[in-house]
Amino acid sequence: MVNILSCVAAILDKHKIPYFLHGGTLLGAVRHGGFIPWDDDLDIAVLWNDIPKIREILQSELPENMCYQDITTDYNYPMIISKVRDKKSIFDDPYSKRIKDRGIYIDLIPIEEVVAQKIKDSIDFVYIRSIRGIHNYSDRFIEKLLGYICYPFAVSAIFICRLWVKFFHTHKWGNTYGWKTPKHFKEEDIFPLRTIVFEGEAFASPANPDKFLTTNYGDYMQIPPEDKRVTHLAKITFLDEQ
Repeated sequence: MVNILSCVAAILDKHKIPYFLHGGTLLGAVRHGGFIPWDDDLDIAVLWNDIPKIREILQSELPENMCYQDITTDYNYPMIISKVRDKKSIFDDPYSKRIKDRGIYIDLIPIEEVVAQKIKDSIDFVYIRSIRGIHNYSDRFIEKLLGYICYPFAVSAIFICRLWVKFFHTHKWGNTYGWKTPKHFKEEDIFPLRTIVFEGEAFASPANPDKFLTTNYGDYMQIPPEDKRVTHLAKITFLDEQ
């Protein structure tokens, strides 16, 4: 994962495309200097407006052992966020059975200026289920049907929200529509970006990691009890070892 992150960060830096460590990855950098010991994923944030450019550049410039993945590259991929995957491994989890590329990955989470929390939460609820229904996350006919029915309403609501923010800035930022945000972040806590060390390497960080993490997690320096330590780990196969 760190190798993937280093590669992606170098490409984004080369093209002057901003990114920063996000979620548990940023928390790990601040609290542990790297991965949270029981964590097993890696997240970076990118700007929603940059996604078309990022998609084009990464598909062109990633090394042969890595690939870019989102709903435009794999119809059965059921998420609004993107991934960069290792092509020489298989990360076997429940939702990945239908997708083409299944290797170890890092998440690229688009962020953008957003509307009020309750409005976004409502849109996310509908949009997430619409995407999952349309992109074959479930075999249940009713979920697929509801996905197609609800999708136009969710897309229309998102368009209106983005138009509103364009003219009436909220200066509140969150994960893109279709990816939940626990709480919105203040613009000044994100920009301008700074750097932070993760697993011995320097990567981009929000301007105020403390405020950013407090918004997301509360008292983030408090180590959770063992029964609250969430992992995503599934079976992993390294193809070079077969």
